[in-house]
Amino acid sequence: MAETIRVGHLEGDRFEIAVRGHTLTVDQPVEDGGRDTAPTPTELFVASLASCIAFYARRYLSRHGLATEGLSVSAHYSMAARPTRVGEVVLRIELPPGVPEGKRDALLAVASHCTVHNTLEQSPSVSIELSVPAPTAG
Repeated sequence: MAETIRVGHLEGDRFEIAVRGHTLTVDQPVEDGGRDTAPTPTELFVASLASCIAFYARRYLSRHGLATEGLSVSAHYSMAARPTRVGEVVLRIELPPGVPEGKRDALLAVASHCTVHNTLEQSPSVSIELSVPAPTAG
């Protein structure tokens, strides 16, 4: 089933993202011409990967009766110049205390196969089309 996300212009470089009844905004830093009222789309992209990994790691810990308090994922990224894109992402899963060494490799394997990471590894087909409003009578 195809899902729809709608992005609408608010003002300047600010946009509102509507997802299943939730609303997010994106903006650009002041030095790039925005007002810095929200993360950039690129930051949300990296955050999407980090949060997907965190979700999969938490599910793994829960399934195995292990503590989840203290679980976090940090993401450090750098940009590549041509074409402009995220060039590198390094993610670090901070484990809760008490995760046995014998469970760590399996947890890493599960987290490394989250939906967003899988999508980056096997790129989806992407097409961009224009939708032009019909001329108004009058």
